[in-house]
Amino acid sequence: MRTLSITVTGEDRPGITSSIVGAVSGTGAEVLDIQQVAVHGHLTLALLLAPGEHADELRDAAAVVAHRLGLTLSVVEGTGDNARQRHGRAAVVVLGAPLRADAVSLITARIAEHGANIDRIRRLSRYPVTTVEFDISGADVDSLRTQLSLVAATAGIDVAVAPGGLARRGRRLVVLDVDSTLIQQEVIEMLAAHCGREAEVAAVTERAMAGELDFEQSLRARVATLAGLPETVLAEVRRDVILTPGARTLVRTLKRLGYTVGLVSGGFIEIVGELAAELGIDHARANRLEITDGVLTGQVLGTVVDRAGKAAALREFAALEGLPLSRTVAIGDGANDLDMLAIAGLGVAFNAKPLVREQAHTSVNVPYLDSVLYLLGITREEIEEADRAEPLNADSM
Repeated sequence: MRTLSITVTGEDRPGITSSIVGAVSGTGAEVLDIQQVAVHGHLTLALLLAPGEHADELRDAAAVVAHRLGLTLSVVEGTGDNARQRHGRAAVVVLGAPLRADAVSLITARIAEHGANIDRIRRLSRYPVTTVEFDISGADVDSLRTQLSLVAATAGIDVAVAPGGLARRGRRLVVLDVDSTLIQQEVIEMLAAHCGREAEVAAVTERAMAGELDFEQSLRARVATLAGLPETVLAEVRRDVILTPGARTLVRTLKRLGYTVGLVSGGFIEIVGELAAELGIDHARANRLEITDGVLTGQVLGTVVDRAGKAAALREFAALEGLPLSRTVAIGDGANDLDMLAIAGLGVAFNAKPLVREQAHTSVNVPYLDSVLYLLGITREEIEEADRAEPLNADSM
């Protein structure tokens, strides 16, 4: 098949596409492909046509319109459609604050060395972080993820690699840790502050989150220090909880997309449950404090939600929603999140400990929880457009 590739570039303004396409219409030419992008007011429009017997006529018509509009024109003759089988499709999302050219250079060079091809590039956000998505083919996702994680560590950026195609679309389950992820504090430390033992509890918490202590033993030891606190302290702590910047935006946007959202926490359902209800979150799993006669006994009831318990909760939530684990996203910061990060389709270490960053599928090291949306291919413009459509539900970052 004889083809004609027509590309015009120049200052973007309304009517360019209609003028160029209109110039080559009426000849019976077949449109095989058409793509357009505008970057900072500069337009590139490309058409691939099967011109039949009208190649010269099409070339001349395009030249006349391009000259009249002050555009640069390129016309290349060839053969065959540019359609091809795109095996090994993947989405590579790069976040930087700022995103420097040398970092992008390292990423693109490593993709090329991997033997993959960059088919499309688009910007997902400009603020509060700059995010760019590369749509690539010819990739081995696991291998490329490992290679690009090394680049990310060197360049000081965040990189996520996920399967492309249909795997990128459709409903998902997103499960978040609570303390230091959904919220900025550690609830047990807030409770300990009410009995003057916050320093002792904080030290144990840090060792547990770093993987140095068995979580269940450390939890029971910390909860024991709360014995004698009145139940009313729980309401006071709940009022003092501060959500991580972007938390409401993340949850609100996921719910608008029809996603299911869950919370899993080594903290306490007395706090987590209310957070879930406030944010419209579908599932919540956490430890339950024993309360007798309005006073905390220093014990927890039932099986402790530890590292294995968090992974089990993710599996249970996914089963309830009829979703495979490949359609799940887990977000956490501590060692007790590692099991659920490992089994999820995408495990995200959010401002996490070094051990967690090393083992998660990807890391986000900016303080905005809604940056996770960019890893799913959602743009900042789409988030803001949805907020404008429902202003009563909008909130600030």
